[in-house]
This record gives sequence, structure tokens and C-alpha cells, in this order.
Amino acid sequence: MCLSSSTISSPYSPMPSTTSSTTTSPSTPKDNRLENNSEEDVSTDDMIVAKNSMPEDDPNGNTLHDAREIRWGPQHAGAKLLASQYTRVLGILTADLASGIVHWGADTWGSVDMPFIGRNFLRPFREHHIDPTSITRHDFIETNGDNFAVTVPYLLYMAYKFTYWNDINIRCIYNFEFHKWSHTYFGLPSYIVFLQNYHIILPRKHHRLHHVVPHDTYFCITTGWLNRPLEMIKFWPWLESFVENYTGAKPRSDDFAWAQKTEKVHCY
Repeated sequence: MCLSSSTISSPYSPMPSTTSSTTTSPSTPKDNRLENNSEEDVSTDDMIVAKNSMPEDDPNGNTLHDAREIRWGPQHAGAKLLASQYTRVLGILTADLASGIVHWGADTWGSVDMPFIGRNFLRPFREHHIDPTSITRHDFIETNGDNFAVTVPYLLYMAYKFTYWNDINIRCIYNFEFHKWSHTYFGLPSYIVFLQNYHIILPRKHHRLHHVVPHDTYFCITTGWLNRPLEMIKFWPWLESFVENYTGAKPRSDDFAWAQKTEKVHCY
């Protein structure tokens, strides 16, 4: 049995009116579409879909309905509730995990001899394992320049500030370097030491575990909060096995080679 559009109700539309059939109501573009569908003997399911779906010319489906019946979009009760559940902690954990994955990738794979990427990106990681405190002797650009390569426009603006600003102003703004602080044992402000001691940011003793040969653990270097959980589930060994099985590359082979390098002694 076919039903007319006036008898179809949904959770998103008001109940049919019980007034006389002679009563007319202003038609809307959507009503016109439904009437045309009825003339073409469209099925009931098609009519329900047409009545309750979002038309392409109104993605939120709001303008063709009473303003009090907002069905989709940012004002929807469900959308508001879901949006309210975003947390800063999740963002911090995501950043920590991202730093760990990049750190692990650069420590574990590739070679300094690789074109462009080896010299510019992998070389600092090899140096850092041989001389961990070298990072404390690098300025801001040397420490972070490669990591920010994808943000070239902003780096150009930074270059302007480093050229024309004085050292005091630069240090006041660019002083959030968690990894660098984890290798700095003298001269840190007391508030940074406090944050490290309470593991709000990467602690020095915590990060020291990464610098135990063969440098195969505790890769996360923003807060370090994920290091222990990832170790418990053996995340990095599993990921290394996966990469090795599919590529044949040996984990940290280039890192080992650089650690074993010695200076040639010439005897005369």
C-alpha cells in the first residue's frame, strides 16, 4: 500500500495535523519534491529518505525546517556533546607518540649516506647517540631546524626575528625545548626542574634510559608519558620486526656503525 507524504512521520518532523483536509499550509521546495515523487509512484522508502536526508543544496538540512528543529550541524545537541569531549591530554599523548615514531624511525632506519635526508635529518641522530650533550651546545635553529623544515614560511618569519631581535627577547619566546632540557644538567630555571621532577615534561633520568646502548627503547621525547606503556606491549620491537620482514633492513645498523667508528692513528 502506498502512503501519501502527509501521512509519513519521523523523529525529525512534526506529527501530521489533525485539522480538516481543507486547511492548507505554505508549501516548501522539499514538499514540492515529495509531491513530484508521489506522481511518479515512488516507493514509501524513497519518500522517507527524501524527507529525512540532507539535501545537497542545504548540507545541514536546517533551512527547510522550523528553526526550532535543528537536525544537523554544530548546533545539534549530539554534535555539541561530542565536541565537548575533546581533551588536551589526548593532544599531548598524540604529540608524544608522534615524537616517538619520528625518533624511532630516524634512530633505527636509513643511513647518513642517503641523499639529502641522510646528511640533513639522520646525521644529528647519529651524533646525538655518540655525544648526547652536544644538543645543549646547539642553538635553537641547529637543534630544531630540520624538524621544522615543513614549516618554511614560518621559519622565514623566525629568521627575521633572529636577525633583528636581541638575545633576551629571543630566549623569552623560544624556550620550550623539552628534549634539550632533558640533557641540560646546569642552569635550568627552577620551574623547568619542577616540571621534570613531576614528569609533566620529559625528565632527565627518564630520558637517560634511551641513551643506554643499543638505544632501542623510550623514544617518546615530549612528555615521555607513553614510553612505559609502549614498552609493556613491546610496540617498538614489533614495529621493527614488521619493517625488517618486509624490507630486509636491519634495525639500527647504521647507528651501530657510527658508534663503532674510531679515529685513524698515523704512526711515523
